[in-house]
Amino acid sequence: MLKMLSFLKPYRFSMGIALFFMIVELAVELCQPLLIAKIIDEGIVKEDLGVVLKWGGIMMALSLSAFMVGILNSFYAAHVSQRFGYDVRKELFAKIQGFSFSNFNDFPTSSLITRMTGDVTQIQQTVFMGLRIMLRAPLLVIGGLVMALIVNTKLALAIVMTAPVIFVLLVWAMKKSALLFRSVQENVDTVNGIMRENLTGMRLIKAFFRKQHEIDRFTLVSQHLKNRTVTALKVMETTMPMLLFVLNLSIIAVLWFGSKEVYIGRAQVGEVVAIVNYAFRITSAFSILSFLIMVFSRARASSSRIVEVLETKEGMTDAKSAHSMPAVAKGKIEFDQVSFHYPGNEIPVLQNLSFTVPAGTTTAILGATGSGKSSLFQLIPRLYDVNEGKILIDDLPIDTIKLSPLRRSIGFVPQESFLFSGTVLENIRWGKEDASMEEVRKAAEDAQIHDTILTLPKQYETVLDQKGVNLSGGQKQRLSIARALVRNPKILLLDDSTSALDMKTEANLLQVIRTYSCTTMIITQKISTAMKADNILLLEDGKLLVQGNHEQLLEQSALYQAIFQSQFGKEVLPSC
Repeated sequence: MLKMLSFLKPYRFSMGIALFFMIVELAVELCQPLLIAKIIDEGIVKEDLGVVLKWGGIMMALSLSAFMVGILNSFYAAHVSQRFGYDVRKELFAKIQGFSFSNFNDFPTSSLITRMTGDVTQIQQTVFMGLRIMLRAPLLVIGGLVMALIVNTKLALAIVMTAPVIFVLLVWAMKKSALLFRSVQENVDTVNGIMRENLTGMRLIKAFFRKQHEIDRFTLVSQHLKNRTVTALKVMETTMPMLLFVLNLSIIAVLWFGSKEVYIGRAQVGEVVAIVNYAFRITSAFSILSFLIMVFSRARASSSRIVEVLETKEGMTDAKSAHSMPAVAKGKIEFDQVSFHYPGNEIPVLQNLSFTVPAGTTTAILGATGSGKSSLFQLIPRLYDVNEGKILIDDLPIDTIKLSPLRRSIGFVPQESFLFSGTVLENIRWGKEDASMEEVRKAAEDAQIHDTILTLPKQYETVLDQKGVNLSGGQKQRLSIARALVRNPKILLLDDSTSALDMKTEANLLQVIRTYSCTTMIITQKISTAMKADNILLLEDGKLLVQGNHEQLLEQSALYQAIFQSQFGKEVLPSC
């Protein structure tokens, strides 16, 4: 919670105003029983209408003032809480943007979404209640007890003696519920994860007719969430009746002994009414406190989950000695005895890879599924760090180059084309924010997508649905390639990004890419694509089996020959 409270520092002035108005409102409320006592003892008992009107008028004026002050307090409390929530969400999002892929292994996507939405909202509401009623409730209890002692010490002792019992009950409930509500939030993560997974894979679910299976799976995790929530709420719901029972006993005691004190003349009727009034206010304050403890417990659990993200050490950062060069100059890539395994998994994905890709050349990478092709690509922009060996860019170790200039010099097209909701123009400019319309059009033409864009309803201003579902697979691939080309990269990485293109379109695309002053690496399953490359790397089980151009591999590698024959037929082999 201390970490969360640090976000409130910029709003100390507004918080001070909100607390001032809250204290004024509280002071008015604490004065009212005294005024009621005066009206009873000096006005009603003595049958003096003037006194009743006088103190009644003062009560009305104070109540109206408290009403106005309460509105102002709510305004400032809302202002602080909304700004607080905005700042926390902004900080969280910025932190997540700095995460490496290894960090994302520690936090599932559904959990991060819950933390940025539900958890932040929970704390935001707690801040509002803190400035509006959370501090008011304990102050009302303390103030009510003090005022009751001032009115009549002997009668007030019946209420004061119950305070320690109630305090112990509240502390126990707070500790118990904090643990339970953290478990509730974790179950919310699970429910969100299942929901997100289902919405993403809805087409597959319908195609395989797995509707009932997914309903049963969701029902199970939803049942767990319900059970944990009910358990947490039971703690609070059983605490409240116990508090009310103790407080009502104290009120009965005040009425019992108060009637006797009035009868023998050692107390006035107004004093008894005032103390009973304070007792009822204290009871209502404790009722609010029990609710606030539940809110605070949830906020405490949410705070720990948010702080867990904020204090996570980013897995990928610039070294202190990193070069601050503006960009990759040539694009030469060298792997020197590189081995790699994913965090939390000791099984090697790449083993002792060594090869060099000269600047300005095109290299194709072939291999079966699971041979480590995509993993190799992820190491070049430092999405992961190698476990052994080193990667050099323009003869500089990659970990000595700052991430920003390194990644800005790379055009990366992943295996699964991902488009953002927005216009075609915005999706291409996502690769380079300040790209001119001419640059965007050229990138689209080079990616063989310009003519298709012109057929769209609003051409470059056509709005794409999320993930580009209103485009075909080939159109999404070409749009993703345009997004990479618009930044005019020194290194271009195409991860099986032409699989949905026909041979003519792919040939035109690869021919145009050769006009760019960049080093190109292409993961492909097509021999027709690999044949046009300057060099071919053939991977198997994370190891470099053989490398060379098409003619060399056709002579030296039995595996390459087998792949070639499977795609072109045995009769073609001799002529090659």
